[in-house]
Amino acid sequence: IEKHDVFFALLALGQRHKTGQIIGRHFHDDMVRQCVPIIFSEYETGASYSIKVTRDAELYIDNEFSGDLIAKIATSLAKRNIGLPSRFAYDRAIPPEMLAYLLTCLGLTREDCFATSRYLNNYDFFGFPSFNRTDLQDEPLQPLRHKVLDGSPSIFDAIRNEEHLLHFPYQSYDYVIRFFEEAAADPAVTSIKITQYRVADRSRIMEALIRAAKSGKEVMAFVEIKARFDEETNLRWAQQLQEAGATVLFSQPGVKVHAKIAVVTRREGNTLHDYCYLSTGNFNEKTARIYVDLGLLTADPVFASDIQAIFNSLNNRVSNFNYQKLLVGQANLQSTLHSLINREIARAERGEEAYILLKLNSIEDQSFIEHLYKASQAGVKIDLIVRGICSLRPQVPELSENIRGISIIDRFLEHHRVYCFGKGENAALYLASADWMTRNLQHRIETAFPIENQKLRTIIFHLLALQLEDNTKARIISSDLANKYKQNDTIDTPTRTQIASYNYLKNL
Repeated sequence: IEKHDVFFALLALGQRHKTGQIIGRHFHDDMVRQCVPIIFSEYETGASYSIKVTRDAELYIDNEFSGDLIAKIATSLAKRNIGLPSRFAYDRAIPPEMLAYLLTCLGLTREDCFATSRYLNNYDFFGFPSFNRTDLQDEPLQPLRHKVLDGSPSIFDAIRNEEHLLHFPYQSYDYVIRFFEEAAADPAVTSIKITQYRVADRSRIMEALIRAAKSGKEVMAFVEIKARFDEETNLRWAQQLQEAGATVLFSQPGVKVHAKIAVVTRREGNTLHDYCYLSTGNFNEKTARIYVDLGLLTADPVFASDIQAIFNSLNNRVSNFNYQKLLVGQANLQSTLHSLINREIARAERGEEAYILLKLNSIEDQSFIEHLYKASQAGVKIDLIVRGICSLRPQVPELSENIRGISIIDRFLEHHRVYCFGKGENAALYLASADWMTRNLQHRIETAFPIENQKLRTIIFHLLALQLEDNTKARIISSDLANKYKQNDTIDTPTRTQIASYNYLKNL
């Protein structure tokens, strides 16, 4: 008891002074270090160091193509916490003999080791204290309201009149939730279909689907139970949907469904009308507050036909559908993208202006990288905005001289994917769920959807221009891997794209 009293007294060092001002904060690591001689008083203690073992979290399924895949995943989840060690991080000040001893005990090799700083659990910084210093914090950005959707008593009336593009987290995610909650409560709605990749722990969308199923509506949900680290949550929601009477489709062997689509069918008079939602991000209320994504609400019958075809494909496990507007993984996505690159190459070879702009989380697929190199060599100007993995090397003489790349890391996670081929009114502009990685392009069902509404295209092009102009949070992706911050001396006022995007949308 005395040991614990001392330990918790040290933990309380971060207490507030009677004036309310914080007088001290300490890492738990440091407090444990201070207590080591007390906790282990029967031993002779010296210095202490932090280590962190990361275990392999992959769910290894012996055979996805036979047996009960759901049962296999559930069994594998139980074993995740005892997976094989795959990474050993340690305080670089640790003595060599202690490091060698630990590696022997854990059965690891030097190749598994990563020397780091004194503190290893950087995830804790998500809860970093404010110290009552608002001057050191980002200015709060309240989610913007959508005037047209707010002014319409029914979201379906608003969508029937025109398409609406939503920009998260700058604009409120409430409109997506409203889409499903109105559908669940509306007696005219006959069916709701949705794909789910990463579901929030507490999801009003899933609760609305459950209510809809219980009220007798046809509800079909494809739930991807192979979404890493969300398998358990997805399984729990899928079970609740099934219990409510919904049709739940599960993962297909060898393929992940990463598309973010939904369609609501509504009886109006003697006719059934479809209302669609397509997005670059998940149906997840939690991540929608910090991920930059775009979502389209539309009543376009061609979009609806394509989405219904995707659900038919998922339900019947067939892939021989012809899509009119959507680019769909396992169908026409790769071939169409290669054709669009070839179109720009042909323009360049004719001496015309040729341009490609890609905004992605990652680009890694070798065939597309080589095709972009070919386009650059033909004279196509290419701009890349790639937040994460970029296996393409821009600005290499005689290889990628016409390719420029930047990466933007800021307060919100840049998550949306945008493909643009050409310039002006004739440019092919797509929003998509797919990065240009082999896993996305070859082993997932993804969607890319064209934006044809001129008003919405203008907004997207302006937001992309703000990204390219960023000289505050953008880094230049360079072939030498220096990735230095972009500094544009020709612009007097610094441009921070996320703040500029918020202000632009605020004034629409």
